[in-house]
Amino acid sequence: MLVIKKKYYLFIENTREFNLNLIKIRNKFNIIYRNQTKNEKIEDLKYFRLNCKKNGVSFYVANDTNLLTKINADGLYISAHNTNLLLNIYSRKGYKILGSAHNQREINIKFKQGCKKIIYSRLFETKYSFKKGHLGIQKFNLLSLRSKVELVPLGGINEKNLCKLNAVKSESFACLSAIKKKPAKIINRLF
Repeated sequence: MLVIKKKYYLFIENTREFNLNLIKIRNKFNIIYRNQTKNEKIEDLKYFRLNCKKNGVSFYVANDTNLLTKINADGLYISAHNTNLLLNIYSRKGYKILGSAHNQREINIKFKQGCKKIIYSRLFETKYSFKKGHLGIQKFNLLSLRSKVELVPLGGINEKNLCKLNAVKSESFACLSAIKKKPAKIINRLF
């Protein structure tokens, strides 16, 4: 079964391991570059950013405003633990700002930071031993209706439960571990 949403957010940690040729649909996919282990060369990131632009893929940088301006990314992704309220100046400079949250308090902080969309985690159950609990579709839909900004579901999304996303009250969704494991199987089912 296919999943039809307006936007898809894919988290990557390394530009060399992600094949942009998998993405066939323009202006629907957004890549969030979240490298927490080692730094890639600026030239490599600029080249990847240029290829994203050619393929109609928006490119976001996680929590690094220096890198954001160096490679002229489309926007900034602010993780849940980042509570710096001064980051809202980047939305005034023309960058799109995405945030991440796990509860109502974090949603309020992301709203103050100028986030237009908030990636809310965990929709489905995950296998991480240190991450317990999940919302499920009904609770996510109720939370989404009460929210001032669009909530984007994340967490536990894989090829087995991908079709359940059609019941989620959101115009988009985000994917992290399934993109690392089986990117072609997931991307080919998104329209």
